[in-house]
Amino acid sequence: MSYAAYKMMHLPTGVDHCAAGFITHSPSDAAAFSSSPSSAAAPGPDGDVESAAARAPRRVGPTPNLVVAAANVLEVYAVRADAAAAEDGAPSSSAGAVLDGICGARLELVCHYRLHGNIESMAVLSDGTDKRRDSIALAFKDAKITCLEFDDSIYGLRTSSMHCFEGPEWQHLKRGRESFAWGPVIKADPQGRCGAALVYGLQMVILKAAQVGQNLVGEDEPTRALSSVAVRIESSYLIDLRVLDINHIKDFIFVHGYIEPVLVILHEREPTWAGRISSKHHTCMLSAFSISMSLKQHPMIWSAASLPHDAYQLLAVPPPISGVLVICANSIHYHSQSMSCSLALNNFSLQPDGSPEVPKTSFHVELDVAKATWLSHDVVMFSSKNGEILLLTVVYDGRAVQRLELMKSKASVLSSGVTTLGSSFFFLGSRLADSLLVQYSCGTSTSVLPDVTDESADVEGDLPFSKRLKRIPSDVLQDVTSVEELSFQNNMVPNSLDSAQKISFVVRDALINVGPLKDFAYGLRTNADPNAAGVAKQSNYELVCCSGHGKNGTLSALQQSIRPDLITEVELPSCRGIWTVYYKSSRGNTTEDNEYHAYLIISLESRTMVLQTGDDLGEVTETVDYNVQSSTIAAGNLFGRRRVIQIYAKGARVLDGSFMTQELNFTSELSLTSEPLAAASASVADPYVLLKMVDGTIRLLVGDHSTCTISVNAPTIFTSSSERISACTLYCDRGPEPWLRKTRTDAWLSNSIAEAIDGNDTSSHDQSDIYCIICYESGKLEVFEVPSFKCVFYVDNFVSGPALLFDAFAHISTKDNAIGSQDATKVSVKKEEANNIRIVELAMHRWSGQFSRPFLFGLLNDGTLLCYHAYCYEGLESDTQCVPLSPHGNAELGNANDSRLRNLRFRRVSIDVTSRDDISNLSQPRITIFNNVGGYEGLFLSGPRPTWVMVCRQRFRVHPQLCDGPIVAFAVLHNVNCCHGLIYVTSQGFLKICQLPSMYNYDNYWPVQKVPLHGTPHQVTYYAEQSLYPLIVSVPVVRPLNQVLSSMADQEFGLHIENDVTSADDLQKVYTVDEFEVRIMELEKPSGRWETRFTIPMQPFENALTVRIVTLLNTTTKENESLMAIGTAYVQGEDVAARGRVLLFSFTKSENSQNLVTEVYSKDSKGAVSAVASLQGHLLIASGPKITLNKWTGSELTAVAFYDAPLHVVSLNIVKNFVLFGDVHKSIYFLSWKEQGSQLSLLAKDFASLDCFATEFLIDGSTLSLAVSDSDKNVQIFYYAPKMVESWKGQKLLSRAEFHVGAHVSKFLRLQMLPTQGLASEKTNRFALLFGTLDGGIGCIAPIDELTFRRLQSLQRKLIDAVPHVCGLNPRSFRQFSSNGKAHRPGPDNIIDFELLSHYEMLPLEEQLEIAQQIGTTRSQILSNFSDFSLGTSFL
Repeated sequence: MSYAAYKMMHLPTGVDHCAAGFITHSPSDAAAFSSSPSSAAAPGPDGDVESAAARAPRRVGPTPNLVVAAANVLEVYAVRADAAAAEDGAPSSSAGAVLDGICGARLELVCHYRLHGNIESMAVLSDGTDKRRDSIALAFKDAKITCLEFDDSIYGLRTSSMHCFEGPEWQHLKRGRESFAWGPVIKADPQGRCGAALVYGLQMVILKAAQVGQNLVGEDEPTRALSSVAVRIESSYLIDLRVLDINHIKDFIFVHGYIEPVLVILHEREPTWAGRISSKHHTCMLSAFSISMSLKQHPMIWSAASLPHDAYQLLAVPPPISGVLVICANSIHYHSQSMSCSLALNNFSLQPDGSPEVPKTSFHVELDVAKATWLSHDVVMFSSKNGEILLLTVVYDGRAVQRLELMKSKASVLSSGVTTLGSSFFFLGSRLADSLLVQYSCGTSTSVLPDVTDESADVEGDLPFSKRLKRIPSDVLQDVTSVEELSFQNNMVPNSLDSAQKISFVVRDALINVGPLKDFAYGLRTNADPNAAGVAKQSNYELVCCSGHGKNGTLSALQQSIRPDLITEVELPSCRGIWTVYYKSSRGNTTEDNEYHAYLIISLESRTMVLQTGDDLGEVTETVDYNVQSSTIAAGNLFGRRRVIQIYAKGARVLDGSFMTQELNFTSELSLTSEPLAAASASVADPYVLLKMVDGTIRLLVGDHSTCTISVNAPTIFTSSSERISACTLYCDRGPEPWLRKTRTDAWLSNSIAEAIDGNDTSSHDQSDIYCIICYESGKLEVFEVPSFKCVFYVDNFVSGPALLFDAFAHISTKDNAIGSQDATKVSVKKEEANNIRIVELAMHRWSGQFSRPFLFGLLNDGTLLCYHAYCYEGLESDTQCVPLSPHGNAELGNANDSRLRNLRFRRVSIDVTSRDDISNLSQPRITIFNNVGGYEGLFLSGPRPTWVMVCRQRFRVHPQLCDGPIVAFAVLHNVNCCHGLIYVTSQGFLKICQLPSMYNYDNYWPVQKVPLHGTPHQVTYYAEQSLYPLIVSVPVVRPLNQVLSSMADQEFGLHIENDVTSADDLQKVYTVDEFEVRIMELEKPSGRWETRFTIPMQPFENALTVRIVTLLNTTTKENESLMAIGTAYVQGEDVAARGRVLLFSFTKSENSQNLVTEVYSKDSKGAVSAVASLQGHLLIASGPKITLNKWTGSELTAVAFYDAPLHVVSLNIVKNFVLFGDVHKSIYFLSWKEQGSQLSLLAKDFASLDCFATEFLIDGSTLSLAVSDSDKNVQIFYYAPKMVESWKGQKLLSRAEFHVGAHVSKFLRLQMLPTQGLASEKTNRFALLFGTLDGGIGCIAPIDELTFRRLQSLQRKLIDAVPHVCGLNPRSFRQFSSNGKAHRPGPDNIIDFELLSHYEMLPLEEQLEIAQQIGTTRSQILSNFSDFSLGTSFL
């Protein structure tokens, strides 16, 4: 392998930072709207606020957005609360507990970005006023700070300012240091006057916010006038803290209650360490500085000395109390300018000499690494290191704080950050478990919480899929089952001492996290197909991962592609399309959501089959009045499901059940002889049907509800136009308030009239507006109202996929015209390629949910899927004076300008669909929209690479389906035997009826099933013969301290220790130790549940370090045996010599034996056994700093060779007779094993020092490379070339490529790549490396050939400048090898980055063609390289 490509396949999910802020709307937007009295939820000023807040009298204020950062992914969510039904008598449809008038809440995605850099720290700049929005400030490695604000016109974030303190002119800030313990930390002033960022350890950057009403220089944007302006940064300056005699900063924060911003810094004057605590223990101090930004002065206004050495965090107490809380591991201290008080948490908290006695908590707790947030102005919530939630009350009188009181509350996830969202929600972000959205209520709550495990299944509230989130009990707040209200004394007012404040919690939503991925195994799925080959074979496998930690430890089964559970299949050759229709007789009134389908219509090449979908599928083709002699083009329901319409090439039939009530034949109006004109495609939206004829004209069939008949209408507007229509569709905008009405010019008119007429009943009437969307072959897109065919929206160049779509008539400006004239002068060569690209299919749909917005899809004839998400943007009023132009010269369009959808805009959404194929003639539609398949909604894209696109939280989750090859037709089926299932027909001619596997949660980058282990998983391996997964789990257990101490000591010292610890109080102490075991787990075939089949416990203080399945050659019987090898180590403190054990287990073949495995060998070893592997029938063991090779006699292991490793082996890999191992500090070694002299000899090594995380061989044909990941988040690829001069006669491994991943890669897995059709001389023996990271990301590094590499590398260099990168981050600097200040010779840049290349498909078509031409290739060549790569690496 000379060249490689890097691609992330599953983005990181572990939440590092979370913050709350009014990003998409200002507090007054939300507040004005939640106080509106009408019960019909009117659209807010932003379309983005809580309309549910309008309904119930409750104390929930405006809810801010949630901003979440996971490694290099930034997401902004909106909290959507569902108000409980007002009448208490009828139980609401959702089982959620009602708290403060809310019965459910969920997070909906607003926008999502992948950055070229890891977010080190995040703050929200907010000035606390109701009118202005907040901005997000992000800090990146070394010293980069970016401020982002939400821009309504693009419905996304844009950069408002960037601040960089790197490079030669800022070199002096580092003071000669290269490596810093942590990246920049950023904090914001609560009043929004400034922000502060600590960079390079001791340089404080003060970011001054712009005053209200001031604009940045050179800003020509009147568009911001209407919407509320966000906080912006105007200028910045530096404070060198060394000058102020501050050395070691632990934390800093802005406090409340001062006229100027006051920055309080917690720092250590003279450091101490654990061994000197007895003599030097109160070393920290506080210094408060008043920041005067105009004078750039910062006088110290107060300070507090002699704080404990373990202080690590400051919390600013909100007004009216103000001041600061200092959080230490063993105590909490309150300090303000005038007074102080403290609270000891356990026996370890020391008092400074001569100080008064400190009050203690009634229970023992340690608060190191706790996360905290304020639930109200005097209650702060801590999430401790073992997942407990603690509540601290600041008891005060006036402004004098009297004391601090702490109480225990619930148990929850181990969190990495916690933030309060408004007055009724908080969010627990976690890297080790799912992140939770929790609703809390202060004050006496009338509702009693049900058992949370039941409630959490219905987190989605009133949506039609209540069973949507299959949550795991371990990830929910645990102790709620015994319904005890949380109460604690709170003397807010001295006279009401007994008013106990109660806080109740209920989990409302969860964001799935599969990190940290410590190890994974590649095994078969339960529904695998043994006969599959090629790409279909890949979806037989799944990835079983160790994720989580402690009580949140889980086994995660991940699949990249969906494999539906088959119910039945029949052979059905030459099928063209399938439809399922409902039939509702006029008297039946079943609920729409759960109605069963009545008929299945199957269109074959020249005839149509009709099947009844009752208890079983029975063919009724002979007895129904459908046109069964010709193939069907479309079928659907009309008139509220009372009639079925069947459309075929020559005409249409309307059927009532199985009886025809009307038949139409299509004729051509233009020709004199009334010869029949054939229909090519059709789109049904009750009561209209839109037909596209063969000659490119369209017809509309109009239904009449009273008579249930239809009539043909040829819109006159198209008869005059000569342009051919390439695709068309109908969009039905239905609901209590049709969404597109909000975007009209006269929206306020129509809305207020409707409300006046209907009074309070608007919510009960489902109104529906129908629109017709038409795309011409020239690439124009128009939206018409039906049936009047009045043009309400027009886009000039839809086919090129611009980033934003807006109505061209409503926004004619000089800027656009200038762009248009440039296009004409471009090179004619490129135009030719652009001309033959056109839209072949359109679809538009709005899925369920009160706040959902429509999506628009366009399928190009090269297989690209364009996705757009609609949003409402009210621009400036000055746009209305523009001159309306009409494409057809129709004068009447001029005065119709008022009813145009001029506030409607669409934003392009990236979607990773890899089907690249030429769809020149689209025989049947590819896009099928489904509203409920197994509780999920979205669309299915059939074709050569079928793909599910699920819509969860208003975002796309794209899951391919590879298992059946190309799919020609798809339909949903809901009947007795197949609940919310699906039917599809493969290109081989099989009709399959399936259901989605219900154990998986599809609201993730990959479908995932999480199995709670209630312990930390460490390593997993797969035993293929019996499909078993042995894994190492450690469970924390509480033990008496004396028992722990006695076993820690060696035998002869035992007596001395006994004498020391005999005092009575010490005998009561306990200590938590991890107990290890190896569990053998299996995925049960029918149920899909994971069961533990067998458990092998380890001895006390013995840690299992590795478990692997090894194949050994038994020298006595001369047969190969598959054994399970376990390597362990005894952890007994530094006084005892390290030792470990090697255990071998064999699997029993017989079914009925009690033991699944039996121990066949066990031996103590002198060092810790950290890795095992089998090498040509021998067992390779890494014990301590020595690697030994052993042969197996059937009862004994005898050593035959050894090699001395430097320190400690962390990973072992084997290919043929080559061994690669990584050392904990000394990089990688490459050995070979020779049978003749029976010796392990060193071939080469890397002479640099490197802290290895994982190693693996990378195989490309006949070339062997060695990949290693390290503690600085890099990956390096080495090769062995003894003939090269610089390899020092072959002693040194040479660097082939190096790359900064930006995450700790903990495991590589070598998998064979699929040969693709791209190149004829493709090497078959080509392997890629699948890797998992500690952030929960999965990616791959795969070899590519030189030609592709050169092409894509030059594309990558172009894209660095051609794409505007979020936050202004440079992808080249991010991917540079990061050596953390150590000396490193830069290696070659032979890895291409698909994270950057993925931006290419999101560019407009003209730019794609231009860039391709500049690098001397074509767009189709680049896209086929992309799809070949994703095809070759679709492993799961």
